[in-house]
Amino acid sequence: NVLVLKPDQIIVNVSENEPFVLYYRLQALKRVLPKVIIKGIQTVTRAVISEMAGDKKQLLVEGYGLQEVMTTEGIVGTQTTCNNVIEVRKVLGIEAARNTIIHEIQYTMSSHGMSIDPRHVMLLGDIMTYKGDVLGIHRFGVANMKDSVLMLASFEKTTDHLFEAALYSQRDSIEGVSESIIMGMPMPLGTGLFKLIRKSGREERPVRRKLLFDDPERHVPLVL
Repeated sequence: NVLVLKPDQIIVNVSENEPFVLYYRLQALKRVLPKVIIKGIQTVTRAVISEMAGDKKQLLVEGYGLQEVMTTEGIVGTQTTCNNVIEVRKVLGIEAARNTIIHEIQYTMSSHGMSIDPRHVMLLGDIMTYKGDVLGIHRFGVANMKDSVLMLASFEKTTDHLFEAALYSQRDSIEGVSESIIMGMPMPLGTGLFKLIRKSGREERPVRRKLLFDDPERHVPLVL
């Protein structure tokens, strides 16, 4: 019942003769045909081909399926990129996901005429991926990043985090920046990293000063 006329044209013959039945058969066929995959990747919805220098072509693909695209004949897998961080994490690993985060942030900012120091973007990429998974900068992602009670309380849901910490007798070692600021303590970074500085070549020790009550004469028994 299907006749192929051209590479982009087919004819479908319906065996029904009654116009009423034929109409509904054609309507049902019209709904089903767009979902039929004749050739290609099912998850790709659209592709734009750009002519490059020489015989090379560049494809801008809309959809997902990075692994299927990379293994397609004629596609150079080492030059294939994707802006879906989660899919890059599944296919290429956490380091590739980190590079994707950095590249997409820089691309988005530069498209709006803004520039950010690459070190700030690299720090953000490190924070989002150092646990081995991609974590978002929101209350659920931050909760998986840090174990500090005060750090979690400084972001969102302050009372909930403090109540839970009190209920389970949690402890905070005050080692992060946010915790140190809350407690009014020097943060353990830079000059605040050292607790004691002493010259290594100095051998003599300071002489202990005599305290007030070290003298036995000052120990007077209490008489009632």
